[in-house]
Amino acid sequence: MSLVNFFSEPFYDEFDRLFDDAFSRRTGNNGQVARQGNNAQRVFRPTIDLHEDKEKNLVTATFELPGLKKEDVNIDVHNNVLTVSGETKQTEERKESGYVVKERRYGKFSRSLPVPEGIKPEEIKASLENGVLTVTFPRSSPEQAPKKITVQ
Repeated sequence: MSLVNFFSEPFYDEFDRLFDDAFSRRTGNNGQVARQGNNAQRVFRPTIDLHEDKEKNLVTATFELPGLKKEDVNIDVHNNVLTVSGETKQTEERKESGYVVKERRYGKFSRSLPVPEGIKPEEIKASLENGVLTVTFPRSSPEQAPKKITVQ
């Protein structure tokens, strides 16, 4: 099963981010970039590292979720699609040169990836530690594993 084709194009997402940052600095929009008449802020989109181990028949997906607690993260499986979603609410306050600087970041996020058919929800394991969510599941179910047939 190929997981690469399912994801949005991370290469282009990174280009979008770079251009957004460059133009916002130049125009002074404080991170807001107008896109075809829409002044929406860039959405928080956690990055995913994906590793398939054929020998152990295991897929490990690692999501970067800085500052989030496990109560802020939801993991669902529906129609062979695993969805990690949640909401970030971060506020930072510091004092600089007699001023109080408050930075806030709010937003919902959702990332999805396919899971092989026949994988039961209880076979999917997840843990969140130091802002890194690790989700593991079998690469294929035992029923779908290739079976050798001897030639007689």
